[in-house]
Amino acid sequence: MAKFIQILKDINELIVFKHSVFALPFIFVAMIVASKSANGSVWFGFELLILGLFCAVSARNFAMGANRYLDRDIDKDNPRCASRPSVDGRIGSKNLLIFIWLNALIFVVVAYFINSLAFWLSFPILAILGAYSYFKRFSSLAHVVLGICLGLSPIAGAIAVLADIPLWVILLSCGVVFWVAGFDILYSLQDMDYDKKMGLFSIPSIYGAQASMFICALFHFLTILFWLLFAISAKLGIIGFIGVAVSGIILYFEHRIVRRDFSKIDRAFFTLNGYLGIIFFIFVLVSLW
Repeated sequence: MAKFIQILKDINELIVFKHSVFALPFIFVAMIVASKSANGSVWFGFELLILGLFCAVSARNFAMGANRYLDRDIDKDNPRCASRPSVDGRIGSKNLLIFIWLNALIFVVVAYFINSLAFWLSFPILAILGAYSYFKRFSSLAHVVLGICLGLSPIAGAIAVLADIPLWVILLSCGVVFWVAGFDILYSLQDMDYDKKMGLFSIPSIYGAQASMFICALFHFLTILFWLLFAISAKLGIIGFIGVAVSGIILYFEHRIVRRDFSKIDRAFFTLNGYLGIIFFIFVLVSLW
């Protein structure tokens, strides 16, 4: 039993399960908006709730597992990453591959039980999720690719309910893409010198800290713009607009914290971004209730 508990702890450390908070709120934002437009109610049913959770968790597990597996050669010499279970031997390569493919299988099977569009799109979605780790080796667009990975989550939520991709969810997803790409640039500031040494193509390693902060601010401006367009397209009303404004204020403080003290990047990255997703969901839910 003790060994099993330790394995669970190692897996949790590998995938950092608590960070699912970044994607989950936006999946459910899309699902409640889709349900409201199709059925007149924000509640989409227990079946879709359970299937949606399984899809979200398995997709993220696959993405994190693939990232850790492909980045072993990069992580082993990085002091911030050297203690990861995928690097220090606690989870071997064979077991990690089993974990990756098992979650891929779960994702595809669950998507099949949602609807045919979800099933057929599950394959290209997995390909995109698995491609992220390669991009940092040759392109600074890796940050945007990571944004696309999380930006697919609202689209998946809308597909689950509607079997369709309406305009409003594309606008919501575009906001998520630039939100994630922006805070990933901030997070990469920690590894700027190491990325330069390893020849990796993060934006901070190529353009420096100040230019990276400007690009991040531009991305987050686009985030708020797309979410404002989403609020208009989804007819969320004044409460939805307030939710977008509050999200903008949170992003402002995130930038302010990092500009004042780079050592507080973790606080800005994990705490504020976690709050943002949850608060955004609450405002959308209230606006539709």
